[in-house]
Amino acid sequence: KRTNSSVSPFISPSVSLVDLNRTGVPLVEIVSKPEIHSPDEAYQYLTELKSILIYLGVSDCDMEKGSLRCDANISVRPKAQKIFGTKTEIKNLNSFKFVASALEYEASRQIALLKEGKRVEPETRLWDEEKQQTRLMRSKEEVQDYRYFPDPDLMPFRITREQLDTIKSSLPELPRQRKARFIKQYQLPEYDAGVLLQDKALSDYFDECVRYYPNPKSISNWLMSELLRYLNENKIDLKDFGIRPQRLVGLLRQFDEGKITATTAKEVWAEMLSSPLFAEEIVEKKGLLQITDDSALETYVKDVIEKNPKIVGDYKTGKKPALEALVGQAMRLSKGKAQPDKVREFLKKHLGN
Repeated sequence: KRTNSSVSPFISPSVSLVDLNRTGVPLVEIVSKPEIHSPDEAYQYLTELKSILIYLGVSDCDMEKGSLRCDANISVRPKAQKIFGTKTEIKNLNSFKFVASALEYEASRQIALLKEGKRVEPETRLWDEEKQQTRLMRSKEEVQDYRYFPDPDLMPFRITREQLDTIKSSLPELPRQRKARFIKQYQLPEYDAGVLLQDKALSDYFDECVRYYPNPKSISNWLMSELLRYLNENKIDLKDFGIRPQRLVGLLRQFDEGKITATTAKEVWAEMLSSPLFAEEIVEKKGLLQITDDSALETYVKDVIEKNPKIVGDYKTGKKPALEALVGQAMRLSKGKAQPDKVREFLKKHLGN
């Protein structure tokens, strides 16, 4: 962590996977090496670690339910000093945001102590979210006070290189690998791939959609906008979402092929959310196919020009946005079924541009 001070912090978070009721539930503790140097770096480390654990199926990592907890150790030292400073431990942090905030505060607290010529005491501390500060929980014992001794009932378990290689070869696709594949195989922008990879269920859903309909960018656009908006607004998980990939891609195919407009696509989407029908069935049932007949479009355009003389006048005096206002009027008149590009073309023809 770079500060104006000559003292910088050293951070070493450890993560425990637990269940509220630990009876019969395995506990995995992951302890990092002393090579994390800022609260932001700790946050990024934990975020990626959580993603890996979810992709491996080790845990759901639901911090609210106690499936994952973090204890963070932090020390500071003058930049030229090689020996680590005295560390304190912050216990039972149940969100990565709290981890970053607690480490930021604790680094500042320790730096202030050293600047005043005081010692940093080895302590276990708790994070007070309301006061945005750490507070003493208990003094920390020295290593010798723990009185470590071997448990005679726990025999050593040695893992061979062959066993490690076998385990590695059986691992599923991990987040970084999947992101690289999405970019290379589907030519997705890095941003799209990053959004999809944040949720394993969402990236699985995307993969399945592409198998039914090989138009990755169209699919990612819809998932990142309409699907995520619906899930967030209704506070539901993707696993509880009723529209499976085969139904969703039917809607996208109708839109991409120009059979329905963007407005109509959203109307069909709303209908699909409350019914088991496929997009094709809804479009046919409601007569929502896009109007492509030139004579019908000409009729809408003439009607719009006749009923909106002020907007027409604005356009003719050089106000270009007025044209889009006229397009909007024609789209409303056609109930969203007219082709916007064709409407725009006919308007320019009739308005002399």
